[in-house]
Amino acid sequence: MTILVTGATGKVGRNVVAQLLDTGRPVRAISRSPQRAGLPEDVEVLHADFARPESLHTALREVEKVFLFPSATGLRDFTAAASHAEVRHIVLLSSTVPGYDKPNPISEAHLAHERDVQDSGLPWTFVRPGGFMSNDLNWAATIKTQGVVRDPFGDAGVALIDERDIAAVAVTALIDDAHIGRTHEITGPHALTAIERIRILGQAIGRRLRFERQSSAEFTEQVTNEGYPAQYAEAVLEFGAYFDGRSGPVYPAVEHITGRPPHTYADWAAHHAPYFR
Repeated sequence: MTILVTGATGKVGRNVVAQLLDTGRPVRAISRSPQRAGLPEDVEVLHADFARPESLHTALREVEKVFLFPSATGLRDFTAAASHAEVRHIVLLSSTVPGYDKPNPISEAHLAHERDVQDSGLPWTFVRPGGFMSNDLNWAATIKTQGVVRDPFGDAGVALIDERDIAAVAVTALIDDAHIGRTHEITGPHALTAIERIRILGQAIGRRLRFERQSSAEFTEQVTNEGYPAQYAEAVLEFGAYFDGRSGPVYPAVEHITGRPPHTYADWAAHHAPYFR
């Protein structure tokens, strides 16, 4: 049963690849630059590009299941090619944001991806993680140079999730058809504020770190300078403001699905400490 992994060079995708290899399944990955993918030698890496639908047919040949990382260009061309190849199951990486009442550009994009997969008629599973712990790698530069983290919201409690746990849920869904037609909303085990996470990071690297509140204008400028649209910054600020001074939801699904508790933020910080030193 060959399983195709898209987004295989990303933080979640690399963990999906590694964990699938641990199960002994044949794994294929696609990349726009296979020679630079840096994936294990047991993985078949093919060139393909969502923006070039004709490149997808070879990649999907004899594939039974797909881990699908969402593409900014949309998924309809991919799902059409997957349907033509008679793929039996797509596990889509989505997000918890479609579950929030007030629409924003981020939630609308994820809902559009889910609709594209549903409309294909292929069996599906949606994995909806909350915020990624790996997003805090954005703090690495100022931690290393100044010992400081700047963020608009120090007291917004969110249950960030380790990318290894996202991958574990996706892999479980890929190898167990009982998850077909289900939507899994997953989070880490604790809702933590930025100030609490900074303290934990400081303990992991043996250094006292400071928090400085960042203005909305400074955050928006930073995000747009990194190439994201202003609407993305606005959505993140709105989300942070909603949870400022309160705690977001914590879901037990990771343990229910994988049979083990999710990694804590302290686990993640210890694992990633070299990035912050």
